[in-house]
Amino acid sequence: MKAYRRLVTFWGLGNGEAAALIDTTPRTWARMKKESWAGALSQDQRLRLSALIGLYKGLHLYFSDPLADRWVRLPNTGPLFDGSSPLDTMIAGGLPTILKARVYVDALRGGM
Repeated sequence: MKAYRRLVTFWGLGNGEAAALIDTTPRTWARMKKESWAGALSQDQRLRLSALIGLYKGLHLYFSDPLADRWVRLPNTGPLFDGSSPLDTMIAGGLPTILKARVYVDALRGGM
């Protein structure tokens, strides 16, 4: 959770966006973002966190830091995003789309 809290700050996510990415309510996210939170995550949430943190790392390996942090909000013409921002696409598509976004960035890094 500590890494995700930092990611939320770097990406400039609002409470609703941060909650939607990990499939929780904004109210629950408000509790989760406190250092003292000691709740349990579902397997789905753990997978989402892992993929999002991997995506964050991949973006920073491929782009400069400022662009890597803005990338999720920029319109993207890649086939997965169809002109929408990666953030909006991942929120709408849930875990499968978050995983696809991570694979997409890993493929960019690998030259595929």
